[in-house]
Amino acid sequence: MFGKKKKATASEALHLEKPDYTHIVSVSGLVHEFVDTDEEGKEVDRFRAVDNVSLDVEPGDFIAILGHNGSGKSTLAKHINAILMPTEGTVYVAGMDTKDDKNLWSIRQQAGMVFQNPDNQIIATIVEEDVGFGPENLGVPTDEIWERVEKSLNAVGMIEYRHHSPTKLSGGQKQRVAIAGIMAMKPKCIVLDEPTAMLDPNGRKEVLATLRELNRQEKVTIILITHYMDEVICADKVFVMDNGKIALKGTPREVFSNVDKIKGLGLDVPQVTEIAHKLKKKGAEFEDGVLTIDEFVEQLEKQLKQQPLQQEKLRLSESDSIINKPNEQTDVENVNTADNAENIIMTLDHINYTYSADTAFRIHALKDINLKLYEGQFIGIIGHTGSGKSTLIQHLNGLIKAESGRLLFRDKNIYDEDFVMPELRKKVGLVFQYPEYQLFEATVLEDVMFGPKNLGKSDEEAKQTAIEALKAVGADESLWDKSPFELSGGQKRRVAIAGVLAMETEVLILDEPTAALDPKGRDEILSLINNLHRERKITIILVSHSMEDVAKYADRIIVMNKGQVAYDGTPDEVFTYYKELEEIGLAAPQVTYLVAELRKRNIALSNHVTTVDRAVRELSGVLEVSADA
Repeated sequence: MFGKKKKATASEALHLEKPDYTHIVSVSGLVHEFVDTDEEGKEVDRFRAVDNVSLDVEPGDFIAILGHNGSGKSTLAKHINAILMPTEGTVYVAGMDTKDDKNLWSIRQQAGMVFQNPDNQIIATIVEEDVGFGPENLGVPTDEIWERVEKSLNAVGMIEYRHHSPTKLSGGQKQRVAIAGIMAMKPKCIVLDEPTAMLDPNGRKEVLATLRELNRQEKVTIILITHYMDEVICADKVFVMDNGKIALKGTPREVFSNVDKIKGLGLDVPQVTEIAHKLKKKGAEFEDGVLTIDEFVEQLEKQLKQQPLQQEKLRLSESDSIINKPNEQTDVENVNTADNAENIIMTLDHINYTYSADTAFRIHALKDINLKLYEGQFIGIIGHTGSGKSTLIQHLNGLIKAESGRLLFRDKNIYDEDFVMPELRKKVGLVFQYPEYQLFEATVLEDVMFGPKNLGKSDEEAKQTAIEALKAVGADESLWDKSPFELSGGQKRRVAIAGVLAMETEVLILDEPTAALDPKGRDEILSLINNLHRERKITIILVSHSMEDVAKYADRIIVMNKGQVAYDGTPDEVFTYYKELEEIGLAAPQVTYLVAELRKRNIALSNHVTTVDRAVRELSGVLEVSADA
């Protein structure tokens, strides 16, 4: 399977010897500047991405690095793998200077890098060959390569795909393969840049468990860059970056004790931390930096013991217990449709679809899907990687045609010969997982004008429509004449959404629109989508791996599992089945688990609490503090 092994040269072999060092990573006074030049090579701009950063990482540490998009954290990470060279200062990895070219082979053996986008590091045509490529290049014997491949693929839950082509995998599955490829090289240190950004909750849990196991059992140093705050709780140290500098550092508890400062830096905190912080502001007696549900419950019960008259009132009544039975699809045809019960915008009637139907890789992606979608709903679609959710939404605007069944748009079957498919795609707009891939024109304004012009509008009409769409998404006029490729990730997504809105869309479908955005960018995009829903009455269909996001914004959640609809109901109803959701690779918002634990302790909270604000309101009553403070 594997080609000729690459042997280290005598010079490289010398550098493969175990170095004498105290820190696995030592960064001192690091500065990195990106320089833009014109066609003649003259400098036209200079940007300092990392500004005088110093930090040390001990062998076996688990380090988390946080920061908003553009804070410099990814630039810092690339120095640890010697992808970038310092403009000023030094970076030593296992005692080796990254600026010394002779060290590159050894540094990259010592410090493996997992990138945000797995397409950047998957090169082979078969999964197992890709995972084995790194060990082969290190001269590992063939038998051991096979052992490492199997162990690594098992660790990330991808062993059943070992003979598949990476091109046939979903984004999340590709990321698992990329992580397995680095794990198979057995580095002393693994640097991971947003490795779980595209994974479902179960995938995130598996990958994090794997990293912790490597850290604890094999003493592999982990340096994790993430926007998921709950992934940081297990770290030994946390560094928070802002504008190229380290703004905060310490243990997770020390860092998350600064909730207001963290949020001021465009980041977030775990839900349980935020609830305790908000209740403390109202007069409750919580300590700073509450990190876990157990800590929260312990501190809450301590306060309640000081309220003896409150105890009897807090007992749950029999009638308040959970009475819904699992594994029953909730009927939500009337959810949020009281005013337009007749306005079914789309109907899916016995829809089936199979990928690679005539091959050994046959996958029955959709199995007898029956759904009614109503005007004005905000629908969240969740499901594990490979559950069929992306396949489902691509049916909704005709990108994929069902092999059987009917799909009605306003009572017209889109599969009838006389149906005009461009009319559907004008009304049903799809924004892909990385919407910046939809941008291609020279300027932002021209890009948003493209759709209207394609529909036959004059240049002036298309321009006016584009301007209205750009204003609707909050894209500042200063951006309109810029190239789309000069924009930040959040700005690109606004422009991509504007391009769909300019088509006079009635249904806006978004496939993971906040992937890889920092918490501030995520909140801005979701607030924008929510405003479009409320103000323009656009039907929103949001595919997301974030249970917190769908709980906060959606009024209906459709849960996909193995190509079928597993649950369909309001967020309150769906997340009642959090245990069943875990069994199919999903989860519930952290606040759901907190409330479940409190109810077990006979603390009187309603059954359906899925957001931070709702939990704070109810717990304010329990603790007898002001709900409005």
